[in-house]
Amino acid sequence: MAPVTMPPVEEAKTIFTRLGYAVSGEGTELRAERKWRTVHVTAVDGETATDALPVADGGRSDVRFRCFVTWKESAEALRDRLNGLGPGYEWAIIGVEDEEEYEVVRDEPIPA
Repeated sequence: MAPVTMPPVEEAKTIFTRLGYAVSGEGTELRAERKWRTVHVTAVDGETATDALPVADGGRSDVRFRCFVTWKESAEALRDRLNGLGPGYEWAIIGVEDEEEYEVVRDEPIPA
């Protein structure tokens, strides 16, 4: 696993590609598309997940689905932060250990 100070960009790309999405974008902001669904994917390092939250969508009102991909040990803090903000879009968090092992989180606690 890469250090938690680096966003899991490659892991995010691999996970969404394996789920059948076409992934595009550069840096930590990705776009995953499959059939009628477009998911805006943001890879978040551990420090950003616990200290700040990248929820701004540049004033776009067309963002309907967001997925934040972060390291597993930071996923709970990010979930708590999103629950407190109540953003105006559907969201999920993928907590990754590596490209093979990850958990999808929403409003439920992360299993120990």
